[in-house]
Amino acid sequence: MTNHRNGDPLEILLVEDNPGDVELTKIAFDDGYINNNLNVVMDGEEALDFLFQREEYGDAPFPDLVLLDLNLPKIDGHEVLREIRNDDRLTRLPVVILTSSESQMDVIESYELNANAYITKPVTADDFMQLVDTFEEFWFTMVRLPPKPEKGDQ
Repeated sequence: MTNHRNGDPLEILLVEDNPGDVELTKIAFDDGYINNNLNVVMDGEEALDFLFQREEYGDAPFPDLVLLDLNLPKIDGHEVLREIRNDDRLTRLPVVILTSSESQMDVIESYELNANAYITKPVTADDFMQLVDTFEEFWFTMVRLPPKPEKGDQ
């Protein structure tokens, strides 16, 4: 299945430092029914380089959605979210927090920084796969995503 943007694959940026969670997410999205490109970066600094198309990410695609862990090396997820929301080109970019943190303070701070959703990662692999299926169905079939910035605006 394709998305609602001319049949192009959806570009998803996963910001996750846990290799096991990265692998589970890849498998879940590969098994899903939405045509997507899952781009993965392992820390907050890399995430910002990808989003701002700096360094080795000069040709990085503009994502349709970001899945952002909070507990990241170099720059934490809240700071990444703050940078996204402070940039005119990125401010409409949907960002979903996908983290193991159940801290109420993390939830509050994430929404204060205008996260679009906060999801706590399930413990088991089966539950994680089910979460991604549900997530994919909701975000990519029911939700209408904002248009990407024009090429000159990036």
